[in-house]
Amino acid sequence: MTERPARKAPTSYEARVVHTERLTPHMVRVVLGGEGLAGFSLEGFTDHYVKLLFPPAGVSYPEPFDIDRVRAEFPRAQWPANRTYTVRIWDAARHEMTIDFVVHGDEGLAGPWAARAEVGDTIRILGPGGAYAPEPGADWHLLVGDESALPAIAASLEAMPGGSVVHALVEVERPEDEQKIATPDGVTVRWLHRAGRPVGEALVAAVTALDFPEGRVCAFVHGEAGWVKELRRHLRLERAVPREHLSISGYWRLGQSDEAWRAVKREWNDRVEQEQEQPRSQAA
Repeated sequence: MTERPARKAPTSYEARVVHTERLTPHMVRVVLGGEGLAGFSLEGFTDHYVKLLFPPAGVSYPEPFDIDRVRAEFPRAQWPANRTYTVRIWDAARHEMTIDFVVHGDEGLAGPWAARAEVGDTIRILGPGGAYAPEPGADWHLLVGDESALPAIAASLEAMPGGSVVHALVEVERPEDEQKIATPDGVTVRWLHRAGRPVGEALVAAVTALDFPEGRVCAFVHGEAGWVKELRRHLRLERAVPREHLSISGYWRLGQSDEAWRAVKREWNDRVEQEQEQPRSQAA
């Protein structure tokens, strides 16, 4: 598993919408470009992400834009809201960034923006960040996620070398929400349809029942925090997957706004990890 890099000060960019596309009933693709992305670059992870900034209505900021200056000089109510999204594709030659958005009508902030986005619209970006890439030395790979993790899972599958042994499980609402993804020879995505059931229920059942191949696994498990917690326990305690071979986190939390979840996410993850490590320590 690739080690998490040291945190760097966020760099801001201004991007312009150059293309939009409805991929599925609940997924919209937005391609961003323009001169403002000329200095943007990625470092080889498949879960690279950026933060999209949404200023409150009627609020503008001094140029050149500096998020630290905004936070120092403006009241908190006038700070831009931010939403974190995976970079689905980065075209370095064209300086174009593709981001796929889960859209559920007018719910949320970034989804509705993506659904209404038109060519020429602009948006500010902070980033990038990232920590995961499929480990070449792993014997096999496990990729598990709901719609929020689909862009990272798709990017990971496309980066897998030929001959890789991969179990990829993705939960979506219904068959129309499936996507075509390039995969290594012999690898297919196992699509699980929620069909109104609780999010992650099908993923937990499928991974729990999965016949794990022999050898060392490199696992990527991301999505709604509730089911991620269940699979974290299963993988760490029942499957004995070492922590260093597991990239796992709740991208979002059912019943909480993005701001509320981010405010407690680190503490929640630390507490869950401590709770799930304790039985192992006591057993030792």
